[in-house]
Amino acid sequence: MEFDFSKEQIDLYESVVAFCEERLQYDVVALDAAGTFSRDVWRSCADFGVLGWPVPTKYGGMGHDITTVAYLMEAFGYGCEDNSLAFAIGTQLWSIQTALLHFGSDEQINKYMPGSICGDLIGAYAMTEKGSGSDAFGMSATAILDGDSYVMNGEKMLITFAPIADFAIVFAKTEPNAGKWGVSAFLVDADNPGYHALPVEQKMGLRTVPIGRISLQDCRVPVTSLLGKPGAGTGIFNFSQGWERGLVLAPHIGAMQRLLEQCIDTARNRKRAGVPIGKHQAVSHRIANMKLRLETARLLQYKTAWLQQTGKSNLMEAALTKMHLSECLTKSSQEALAIHGGEGYLSEYGIERNFRDAVGATIYCGTSDMQRNIIAGLLGL
Repeated sequence: MEFDFSKEQIDLYESVVAFCEERLQYDVVALDAAGTFSRDVWRSCADFGVLGWPVPTKYGGMGHDITTVAYLMEAFGYGCEDNSLAFAIGTQLWSIQTALLHFGSDEQINKYMPGSICGDLIGAYAMTEKGSGSDAFGMSATAILDGDSYVMNGEKMLITFAPIADFAIVFAKTEPNAGKWGVSAFLVDADNPGYHALPVEQKMGLRTVPIGRISLQDCRVPVTSLLGKPGAGTGIFNFSQGWERGLVLAPHIGAMQRLLEQCIDTARNRKRAGVPIGKHQAVSHRIANMKLRLETARLLQYKTAWLQQTGKSNLMEAALTKMHLSECLTKSSQEALAIHGGEGYLSEYGIERNFRDAVGATIYCGTSDMQRNIIAGLLGL
């Protein structure tokens, strides 16, 4: 592994931070309080090229390698205080676009990829159901072949972008008695009859990205909507999750860096009894621990990205990265609250929002407990 970034990569990093500071200076507090998603902000990111960073140039993307994209997402997390936006972009890059590129037909890629890159189309990744979160393949949604189409029935929940998505990758059982080997994936347009997007559901954090349910009621889709082959849903899901777990939290590195700098500034300039609070071990030790979490998380993130880029197995590293980064930001956000005291508890400073957003990261894409199960299994336990 190389630990030095090239001048070109560093210049790109700085350009992303500058973009965030110049173009993404909107009222995050107000959007968070209202639970509002901004299409204008989304299009600004698309115009800058964010939504095409890892997509090959032949499909209209920027064609950056995986390590570079992880580095740029770190820059995004540092420059943009809206953690929800960074997460939302990650879902498109690592779940939607990755699945399309690796399993989609030329027709499917040409239909959905250009719109995804330019911000005209937003996709949802519909796997989770009530009672089948961690047990993803315990789903009840079905897609039964009827002539030259499939008839889909079921309901998906906790789906990012579900209320406003233009299309969804929907997982359903095409062979209900075949277990996980009978699961298939479909590309379903939101305006397809029988596809119903339910209202936005309120949540603890990540409030500026909508989440909700998708109801499928005799939703008929052509066989050409199959993503990959019949019964390939398990492989597609596992493949996508490997990418998402290993890379979707890269912005957390930047968020932790931003949080650390904020706490150092406060510790140097706020005084109690004429002494900077950073001179007290109760504060300085918290900051030292924040630095340790940042550096260990950064090393693990880039090892995972490097393994992905070089085609090496990273199942273990992806699980470790997902678990460690989410827990590191959660703990460091809690430490920042303690350092800032009452002011940190106020919404205008953004620290309490960081904490709420970070808690969500310990749940989505597989909970920390599930990541520990994966790690233990890979260790032969």
